[in-house]
Amino acid sequence: MEVNPNSPQSNGSSVVPTALGNVQRPGEYLRQVRIAQKRELSEVVKDLNIPVKTLTALEQDDYKALPEATFIKGYYRTYAKYLKVDASSIIQRFDDIYQNDTGLLPNHALNNSPIKIMGKLPGSKSDRNKKWLKRLLLALLALVALAVAVMAIQNWSSSKDAESQEVVPAESDVQVLNLDNSTVVSGDQLELEFSRPTSVHIVDSTGKVLATGRQASTLKLNGETPFQIRLDDASAVTLTLNNEKIALSPYTVNGKADFRLSR
Repeated sequence: MEVNPNSPQSNGSSVVPTALGNVQRPGEYLRQVRIAQKRELSEVVKDLNIPVKTLTALEQDDYKALPEATFIKGYYRTYAKYLKVDASSIIQRFDDIYQNDTGLLPNHALNNSPIKIMGKLPGSKSDRNKKWLKRLLLALLALVALAVAVMAIQNWSSSKDAESQEVVPAESDVQVLNLDNSTVVSGDQLELEFSRPTSVHIVDSTGKVLATGRQASTLKLNGETPFQIRLDDASAVTLTLNNEKIALSPYTVNGKADFRLSR
């Protein structure tokens, strides 16, 4: 017959205790119930999957050999349910004597337990998908911003290069008729000075073309009057006949002059 050293009065009665005595300790009460039900300690250890050391300490109310109060209460409830007895009175009695035995409050476990409270468990699959989608969108936005920045830099560089390049004037399509005026020993002398390029066409009275095409430099021509003269931009030309300046405004219409000139 098993004897609990914490129980000064332990009889060998096989009668199942109907209730926890006024001064009886919870572990002693459960031990008596087990013995009354003729259950071996090894049988309980196997059925409840509780280590024999823990179950022995529980029956002996050796709280210093057991884990925190919260776990002890859990063991008591499991053991009481296994033996088919009321657990509420056992827990109440435990709360009354635990502080006296250990110097700790029966509800101290969560505050002083070495077990750390875990954070939130990983989210569901949909939550993870949302996180990945958010990251993908942020990555795409970053790529778009980078592409815009690169394009802006390229455009800025191109504009700078264009500004730094010297403007090369396009080749003129000027066609000037080269006349050998040195062979002309008679006739009238016609001279044209240009402030900007313009097209001219000059024919003398004999039908000889003295000059045609776009011209920008001074022209000195000899021929027989009257001259047939056409100037596309009369304001760009200063005209003299035999060293006498000729006013072009009377012959100018819409900036162009087309007239016959004689001495």
